[in-house]
This record gives sequence, structure tokens and C-alpha cells, in this order.
Amino acid sequence: MPTLLIHHAQLLVTMDAQRREIADGAVFVRDNAIEAVGRSDELPATADTVIDAQGQIVIPGLVNTHHHFYQTLTRVLPAAQDAELFDWLQALYPVWARLTPEMAFVSTQTAAAELLLSGCTTSSDHLYLFPNGTRLDDTLEAAAQIGIRFHAARGAMSVGQSRGGLPPDSVVEDEEAILRDTERLIQRWHDPARFAMQRIVVAPCSPFSVSPGLMRDAALLARRHGVSLHTHLAENHKDIAYTREKFGCTPAEYAEQLGWLGPDVWHAHCVQLDAAGIALFARTGTGVAHCPGSNMRLASGIAPIRAMRDAGVPVGLAVDGSASNDSGHLLGEARLALLLQRVGHGPAALTAREVLEIATLGGARVLGRDDIGALAPGMAADIVTVPLDHIGLAGAQHDPLAALFFCQVPRVLHSIVNGQVVVRDGELQTLELPRHVARHNVLAAALVSG
Repeated sequence: MPTLLIHHAQLLVTMDAQRREIADGAVFVRDNAIEAVGRSDELPATADTVIDAQGQIVIPGLVNTHHHFYQTLTRVLPAAQDAELFDWLQALYPVWARLTPEMAFVSTQTAAAELLLSGCTTSSDHLYLFPNGTRLDDTLEAAAQIGIRFHAARGAMSVGQSRGGLPPDSVVEDEEAILRDTERLIQRWHDPARFAMQRIVVAPCSPFSVSPGLMRDAALLARRHGVSLHTHLAENHKDIAYTREKFGCTPAEYAEQLGWLGPDVWHAHCVQLDAAGIALFARTGTGVAHCPGSNMRLASGIAPIRAMRDAGVPVGLAVDGSASNDSGHLLGEARLALLLQRVGHGPAALTAREVLEIATLGGARVLGRDDIGALAPGMAADIVTVPLDHIGLAGAQHDPLAALFFCQVPRVLHSIVNGQVVVRDGELQTLELPRHVARHNVLAAALVSG
């Protein structure tokens, strides 16, 4: 089995049970798993592949718990630049209705490349509309090629405007067809094994785009197959008002009624989750994907992450879709999470080390994984190195870990996913980026122009 050694790191941050931070640190990998972590003089000096991490900080690969990869095609669309959630969606639904299989494939690789270059090694993606022959398979094939660890969420919308929903009827699907295709995807693609590179998630889109019946049936389907559940919840005040008007309850109560609570469930945003909802999530182990950039961009509010963590709610970090952020830089998103909590809750509301925990172990827990999020023997070899010699980090060597989140956001130097070097010396190894970006821009123009 091939071996990999990363050694002589200025600082190696393990996120293990002891939260060790090791000067002159090293990690030794055999095949796709970590075999040893410690000081460089304690580990083997040779391996099949050796990365000298002098002047670098080494951290676990970051985990992105919510994204819409296809939205990289509609970044900064003028009609949606200055809108809140519902108006933003209504401006974009007709554009997204022109999505094609090639667009889904190319945009998946674009989003994955951006994430890999920003320290992310595992990502979920929530695709919830399938026009013109588009299938979730298009994204799964694209992710496999680029080498990111991938949780593909089979989203769905089934309640169009004619039935009181938000999306136009042209982008909704028949509920029986949704369930059949979801089961097909689980049987074809889902890997429940430890170190799995691809898993399927059951993910009806939101309370304002699917029926309670589909939510219930989706939960039953997911639990029959032992896969996770994901949706949007309590994103802004209009979202709350819709749930109260249509269903006579809060979003958290709605989730409880439909079987959408538990350690196999995580909800995106939860900006407006109330104290009772936080307590309910904590009691049931229900997770939250925190999307600070999107929440700021759409003026949805400041999610009560401090209160959630204090209560014991599992919280992971997420960039959300690239048409509501519009960046897919996960280290940058962590910086926003750190600063935004302080805006709402004071200068000690969140620390740099807590933000890293949310972005690693927190994300792993939210996705239902015990094999990623830390550098420790027996864990998956998902490892990131970041150079500390950037001008934006000059004078920040007093605490290199905190510098990642307080200072100018750096680009990673190496990203290792499942033992494979996917980014080497700052360059993506699995995709020719200039040609890819050119094709992506052609497709984006075609999608928007129609």
C-alpha cells in the first residue's frame, strides 16, 4: 500500500480528543488512512510521497455541509443582487429551469475545485431541480473525477405556485417519481462504508416547495435505507411566516411532526430558530448547517450559533450556493462565521479554535461521519496545508491557527483527500482549470441568456 508523509510543519493542528497542536508536526499515511501523528522526529523519515511542510500549518480537511454547486453558473446575476430570499428565488427559478446535464457536470467541478483550493476535502451538495434530462448522476460522476469526498443530496420540489408553493410549476416534479429516483440513486451510488467517497442524502428542498406528505415519505425512505436527511429550515422571517400560515406551527414543530428530527437529520440555515427549537434540536441531536455568508448576503439575519453550541446542537459550516454567497471559499466562510457571531453576541461569542472545530468535527458529526474531521490514527487521510509566509499573515506568527481566521484568508498549498494529493503546491491536479473556467463561463452565459 502506498505511503505518504507530511513532516516538519510549523504547526500541526490535530483536532483529536486532546486537541493537540504540535510544533514541527508530522502525519504518516498508509493507503487512505492516517497511521501516525506526532513530532517529526517521532515518525518515519521516508515514504513513497513526502511533503515538506516547513513554514506551513497543517489542519484536517474542512467539511462543507451545504451547497448548491449548480449556482456557480448564476453568480452576481443583476436581477438577484439586492433581494431577500423569496424575491431572490423567484428571480432565479426561471433561469435555473434551463439547466442541462452538461451544466450540472461542469458546475459541480467548478464548485468542487473552488472548495478544494480553499481547504475543503468533503462537501455536501443539494441539487433540487432536474430540468432537461439533468440527473444527480451528473454531479456524482463529476465529483468522482475531481476527487472530492461527496455527499450528494437528492433534492426535490413538488409544490408549485398553482398549489400555493413558491417555485413555478415548470420546475417541480411528481412526488412518486421523486421517491423512485431517490431510491434508485441510493441503490446505485450510496456507500455506507467507512472512508466512503460518495454517499446519497434524501433532501426535499423546503417547507415552501414540497408537501408534508413528501416530507414524511422521504423520511421513511431514508430510514429504510439508513441514509441521512437534509432540507432548508427557518432561513428568514418570510420562511417562518409561510410555515405558520400554511401549517399552523413553527418550523421546528413542523420538522418534529414530520419525523425530521434526529442525529440522521441536518437543516440548512436555521437563522430564525427560536429557543424552543434550539432545545428540541439539542435534545434530538438534529444538526444545523451554518451559512454566514449567504445569511448576510440575503439579509436573513444572524443565526444563534453561540446559543446552539451552548445547548449542544451539532453545528457544521457551509458556504451555501454560489448565487447567494457568492463565494465558495470555505476558509473564508469560517472567518465570516467567527466575525458575524461577534457582531450579534459580543467579542467572545466565538473563538478561532471553535470555528475550526465547527468546520471539521462539527461538519463530520452533522454528516453522520466518524472517520473525518481530525488528524489521528485510524482517521481518513484528509489533510490540508496552508503556507504562513503570505503578506497577509506577516506579523501573525504569535498564533498561526488564529491567523487563518482573523487575517487575510490564504489559499491552501496542499489538499490530500483519501490519501490522494489533489492539490499540490497550490495547483489542482485533477482538472485543467483555465480550460474548465472558460467552458464554465460559456455555459453560464448560455444559461442566463436562454
